[in-house]
Amino acid sequence: MDVIEYGRVSLNKKGEELCGDNVEVIKGEDGTCTFVLADGLGSGVKANILSKLTAKILCTLAAAKVPLDECIDTITGSLPVCKVRGVAYSTFTLLILSPDGDGYLAEFDNPPAILLHEGVAVPLERVERNYDNKKLYISKVHLTRGDCLLAFSDGVVHAGVEQTLNFGWDIKEIREFAEIQYDEALSAQTMASIMANACYELYGHRPGDDTTVLAVKYRAPLTVNMMVGPPSSADSDALVVQSFMAQEGKKVVCGGTSSQVVARELGTEVRTSFDYPDKDVPPIGFIDGIDLTCEGVLTLKKLLQYAEKYVSVSDPDIRIFKGKDGASLLANLLLIQASAVNIFVGRGVNLAHEGLQIDNKTKLDTVVKLLNIFKTLNKTVDIKYY
Repeated sequence: MDVIEYGRVSLNKKGEELCGDNVEVIKGEDGTCTFVLADGLGSGVKANILSKLTAKILCTLAAAKVPLDECIDTITGSLPVCKVRGVAYSTFTLLILSPDGDGYLAEFDNPPAILLHEGVAVPLERVERNYDNKKLYISKVHLTRGDCLLAFSDGVVHAGVEQTLNFGWDIKEIREFAEIQYDEALSAQTMASIMANACYELYGHRPGDDTTVLAVKYRAPLTVNMMVGPPSSADSDALVVQSFMAQEGKKVVCGGTSSQVVARELGTEVRTSFDYPDKDVPPIGFIDGIDLTCEGVLTLKKLLQYAEKYVSVSDPDIRIFKGKDGASLLANLLLIQASAVNIFVGRGVNLAHEGLQIDNKTKLDTVVKLLNIFKTLNKTVDIKYY
């Protein structure tokens, strides 16, 4: 079955430390995902509180299958009232999506979401309902492989007002831009960053409003298996490599000693590249039957830097990895392509690291941090120690 992945990027209004938009995601035991993008009234602390409460309450109730009317009543009865405007108000976009791609969308005063099918924006049939003198739009959605749904706060349509554009970024222009930028190979996080980066540029790097893009993509599954470090006992080499190679999906080996162990057990050898695409990352290697072979601790530490930047919700840079060094290749494979990551961690001591201030703790800490990042990207993760 295909999988649901998502990504988001938020830009704070210039001069504000907190964003007035918030996104909440809950994945149910049956695989159903509930998403809420909330935009609080105004900006700063008050807007942040309003949107955070709205996103948390609405997502929790909707995930528990509470009727939408009751969800909205609970929200309006819970939000603090703004002393200046005398109202408690937060707009929202709610998306509930089952593992088979079926679901529904509820939009309350946010810009209309965009559904891209085969790279083309598909009109959504919106049923209008009135609630507290505001229009609520309900749409049934069905995502198939490669489809991407984009939801926005109104900072997106305000991008460029009285700066690069007179009246902001029209929704028609946003659709056309999304169609041009779409590529099935792009992850949801990358697509969100592309849209947010465009807003950042239109604002002249000084956003005039809190701006959030949420991207939800329905994509083919891919498992990546990564072996890091040799087993604690050489007697286990054959068993560990056999278990590693028996896994479905792509195979990655990190570490010089690990590579030698795998090559030996596969009856082949490690061929090392002499190219240095990045002077800070050791060169990659090649083993027959292995998709990617690279150095261990230094490459993983660089990968962690890429991963932390990739999942940052406040960084407007576009999330894409085109480098040919080991860390960039790992980032593309694990962060962009993989939907599931299985890591085989060896606890064996690498004698080549003696005197270099590189130990197993450094390696294990890096692996654990990477696993936590994979989880935030809705990837299935598993780790085994040997």
